[in-house]
Order: sequence, then C-alpha cells, then structure tokens
Amino acid sequence: MMFNNPMIWNALKTALLETLYMVGVSTFFAVLFGLPLGILLTITSPGHIKPNKLINTVLGAVVNLGRSIPFIILMVAIINFTRWLVGTSIGTTAAIVPLSISATPFFARVTEQSLREVDKGVIEAAEAMGATTLQIIFKVLLPEALSSLVLGVTITAVNLIGYSAMAGAIGGGGLGDLAIRYGYQRFRPDIMIITVIVLVILVQGVQTVGSFIANRLDHK
Repeated sequence: MMFNNPMIWNALKTALLETLYMVGVSTFFAVLFGLPLGILLTITSPGHIKPNKLINTVLGAVVNLGRSIPFIILMVAIINFTRWLVGTSIGTTAAIVPLSISATPFFARVTEQSLREVDKGVIEAAEAMGATTLQIIFKVLLPEALSSLVLGVTITAVNLIGYSAMAGAIGGGGLGDLAIRYGYQRFRPDIMIITVIVLVILVQGVQTVGSFIANRLDHK
C-alpha cells in the first residue's frame, strides 16, 4: 500500500507542487491577457461607452473560437508552437502554454459578464462628469466589478486544475501524470483514489479562498 511507501508520497508531493505551478502561472497569464480582452468586448458592445461593431464582432469571434476548441485537442494542435516558445513540448512548463491559451478566452467572457453587471447609472454619471474612457474603466467599471472578477478568477483557476490533470495524461506532469503513470499503468487504484482526493481538496480550497475574498470585496 502507498501509505507505507515514502517514494509514492514524495511523488505525490512533487506532483502537487507541479499542479500548483501550472495552475498558478496559467491563471496569471489568463488574467493578464483575458482581462483587457474582456474590457474591449464590453466597452465596444452596442450602447456602451465606445461602441464599435467591427471590433466587437471580430473579438467575439476570436473568443468564441478559442472557447470552442477542446483542451486536449488544443494541446496537441499547438505542440510545435509550444516547443518554439519554451523549448520543449512536454513537462509542466510546456503545459502552461496551452493552459493559458485555453483559459484566456474563458476569462475574457467572465470579465465581460462581470463588467456588464455594473450599474449603467454609475457609468452615465461618470460620463456626465467628463470622465475619460480610461478613467471610466479603471475608476468605475473595474472597482465596481471587482468582487465578481475575483469569483471569475476563482472559476478560471478551478477549471485549470481540471485541465492540468488532462495535461498530465500526455506528459504535462502534475497530479494527472501521477494518476496515469502510477495509478493506471501500474494498476494501483489506491494511488488513483488519493490523487482524486487531493484534486478535490485543492478545488475546494481554491473555491473557498476565492469566495471569501470576493465576499470581503463586495460592497453592494
């Protein structure tokens, strides 16, 4: 049994750290690129502060395309790009590339939805006071939607935990890789079970922390 095997526990610890690394960095890049994309989708929509049908349609199509590609297919499809970008197509660092690309359009839509929930009266009041577009974005939209955005980051991170497990199935490292190599290929259901338990605890922990922060930031 794995409970008496230090090597398995060390492998589990390493896999957990790899998963945290993949999810943390991927979430960072998803927010870095998805947030401005979501802001553009919002402000260029009809009736908003900078309506532009062409830009909104193009960005919307790009986001929808990115969201429609299953992660496992995306990971295989961009292997050459991943290898060019980070020098390898396997391992935790390589897995961050498709994870980030997959999560960016998702977070962009989450951002758009959060910003659309901001009271239009507050936006109109800012416009009436002569606020510029950037002022409205950074002093009205983002502060008003901050709690919802934090929940969006939380949901994105939770989704990435699941994606990272899939990445492990094709050499991405992390808990998914541990479950495949030690649990499935070596017929060790105990390792499969403990890996699933760790993933569940990890998801619950991320969700709990995210919800707590969002509730503290909610001033409504």
